Amino acid sequence: MYFAALLARTEDGWEASDTELDDVETLSDLTDLAQEASVDEDTVLVYIEQEDAWFGILRVDGEEDPRIYVSDASAAARSSYGEILLTDELLGREPGAEDEIAALEELVDLDGTEDGEPDGSASSSATTTDRTTTRDADTDSDPGPDSHSDPDSGSDYVPAGPIGELGILADFGVSEKDLLTLRTDALTEIADALGASEVLEAVR
Repeated sequence: MYFAALLARTEDGWEASDTELDDVETLSDLTDLAQEASVDEDTVLVYIEQEDAWFGILRVDGEEDPRIYVSDASAAARSSYGEILLTDELLGREPGAEDEIAALEELVDLDGTEDGEPDGSASSSATTTDRTTTRDADTDSDPGPDSHSDPDSGSDYVPAGPIGELGILADFGVSEKDLLTLRTDALTEIADALGASEVLEAVR
């Protein structure tokens, strides 16, 4: 189950509204949604939660670039809403890396041979033997302290745990340490720190 809420700061305090994400497909869409709710280009927070799995915060201050925090990147990556927040920049990837990977995969058949490469030939068997030998050699060698222990890790690897800007709510009284300790129903504690509990309860 998902829950999304929007908190917009005004001169009289915070205004809250529940948020429908059906028409939101990209980070730009979500940012536009926040900016439309902004009063005099003041702070807007968009909170997204998948129950007992992860939560994310998008903060928009006027025309500045959005700031993002996600409590568990690997869990969010399995969610269509989570993927909106997990940008290439946030994950430390080169922009468009996923598109390049997808394009390369299209050039390879399901059996692992490239287009036009003969299948079942002696050269193919030799290649298989060479690959097996290489894998054995790699297994026996010391990978070194800086290598990934996860064999599936790569440009599309998403780390477990929190990712993004830990100080995203520091100026509102939620320190980096406080943010890291939040788990389920984090919005309640965030709203308490903002002084927005009453307006939030009105829309939940």
